[in-house]
Amino acid sequence: MSANTIPSLRPNGPGHQFVLYGDSCSGVPGALHEKTFAAVNAVLRRLEPPPEFILFPGDEVIGLTADPKALRAQWRHWFEHEMGWLDRRQTPLWHTTGNHTTYDEMSEQVFREVLQLPENGPPGQEGLSYWVRCGDLLLVFVHTLWTGLGGEGHVETEWLEATLKKHSDAGHKIVLGHHPVFPINGFSGAYQREIGLDYAKRFWDILVDADVLAYVCSHILAFDVQVHRGVLQLCTAGAGTAHRMPEGVEYLHCIQAALDADSFRYQVLDTDGAVRERLQWPFKPADPESWQNLSPGKHLAVFTGPMNSERAIELRITGLMPETAHPPAQTLFSAFNPDAIAPLWLGLRGPRQTLTLILGRDPGRSPHYWFGPDLAAGQSLDVDIALHAGMGPGGMLYRMHGDSRWTSFDGASATGLERLIWPAQWSVGHGQGGAADRAFIGSGLQVQIAATG
Repeated sequence: MSANTIPSLRPNGPGHQFVLYGDSCSGVPGALHEKTFAAVNAVLRRLEPPPEFILFPGDEVIGLTADPKALRAQWRHWFEHEMGWLDRRQTPLWHTTGNHTTYDEMSEQVFREVLQLPENGPPGQEGLSYWVRCGDLLLVFVHTLWTGLGGEGHVETEWLEATLKKHSDAGHKIVLGHHPVFPINGFSGAYQREIGLDYAKRFWDILVDADVLAYVCSHILAFDVQVHRGVLQLCTAGAGTAHRMPEGVEYLHCIQAALDADSFRYQVLDTDGAVRERLQWPFKPADPESWQNLSPGKHLAVFTGPMNSERAIELRITGLMPETAHPPAQTLFSAFNPDAIAPLWLGLRGPRQTLTLILGRDPGRSPHYWFGPDLAAGQSLDVDIALHAGMGPGGMLYRMHGDSRWTSFDGASATGLERLIWPAQWSVGHGQGGAADRAFIGSGLQVQIAATG
């Protein structure tokens, strides 16, 4: 293996190793995105071993032209020159539609003609939506802007449900589409930035019911991972489009992944070939012997230090909610240093007693907020929290008692716990200011905490 080679993650035993990247918006000789796309491809070509297949969730070419000849010319340049290095017979390249490539009926027809994808999709979407079976892995590609339903943000769901049921024996299922279902980095807007409101809940219910591993998307020019009811939403839109959402935080990238019976693992590579982010899912739970019991009051931290990408903090919180809703903030757990505002606060806020995490990483700057479920007055409080530094803003997770599936808190930040240094003191049931500071007014509060990584 040469010094220039990038080692690929490999499955542990039978499985698959592959690459995901999207949104190059290229296809025009000499244009800006040709250069940026080439920089990402140069990294992909250093992988050893090379991927078994490549998944590209849309916007290969800049498109958005009314001239079908010009659109075909872009596709021709993309395949013959920009991707001419790839032997697609040896390494299949699977695509989804996108807003730059299938924006009207003409462009949908060009997409069909040029890509020649399987025609096993729903009526009217042959060559646009389709599925591929690779042994124990099912890949389903959906068209999230079908003109037959109304265009951008509109997606068919009956065929998706039927296809997943038909392949219920598949050990792993991944669904791919261009548009996210859940907002990324605070960029939100149904039917433009995400799948429309008329489809989103039904779409995600189908994925959850079918035990899908991940929904892979692009469109928002970022890398992002979050989880909702146990299903990952993985956004990769760094294949070359030069703009970022937001600039200065996101970066051009490709994802190399490995999948086996035990886990899904990935590494996110930038244009220097450096691993910027990585994850193993499901993440390794804390050692049962490492849990610490924390009663209400202040405590010296049993661990401190930076949150590296391998580190996760787990909390188990039990008690009884107040008899009536209490809108002022109520602390469940807080981590702080003396004489400084707590960089991490977890508790309840507002008349619906919304589970809320506040992260204040930079002195003098406003904190960032993440929101979980509303918790009813007079009910038992029984929730697990996981804080995973390797998942960026999607790494604030919760699950209610009896549910094994994690869900990311809702937030509008582009970063998460990766820069947090765990403080030296903790408090349970009240803030850092003492017993009267944002006190929990329910009863029986108990917190357990453990760390991995």
